[in-house]
Amino acid sequence: MHDINRKLTYRQEVRPEDREAVGRHVQATGFFSEEEHLIAVELVDERLAKGEASGYFFLFVEEEDRLLGYTCFGPIPGSLHSYDLYWIAVDPKAQGRGLGKKLMAESERLMAERGARRIYADTSSRPQYESTRAFYLACGYIQKALLADFYAPGDGKAIFVKILE
Repeated sequence: MHDINRKLTYRQEVRPEDREAVGRHVQATGFFSEEEHLIAVELVDERLAKGEASGYFFLFVEEEDRLLGYTCFGPIPGSLHSYDLYWIAVDPKAQGRGLGKKLMAESERLMAERGARRIYADTSSRPQYESTRAFYLACGYIQKALLADFYAPGDGKAIFVKILE
């Protein structure tokens, strides 16, 4: 059990060791396929190789140098002020402490600082992802579309948006 009073720290800098940490973290959630796991690590590689020019920005939340969660987001190419939330993941052992909402709020603040006015997030329509969809709704996102059979037969893509003030 984690002490709720321990100090959380946020970090935007991507370090080489984040590659392995993100990979472990994504696998630990039990939600993502092997292909998705590889994509998450690839985004870290892109950021390490190209810096901000990659278009991928990260926010890590840590407790005593232990990764508890992270987001990856970036501007949508060709749009004026729309951003994609590519990843948000919280360690299952750290869930239930409000970390996801804190991480989301800080990520939204960082996106707004960069000019974001709309944030898009998408997830699977499978029953396994009900908690993810409920999380987005609880964070003020609105489901704007459902693309049936997007990922696979019976696995649609739910698209959420949040308009920033």
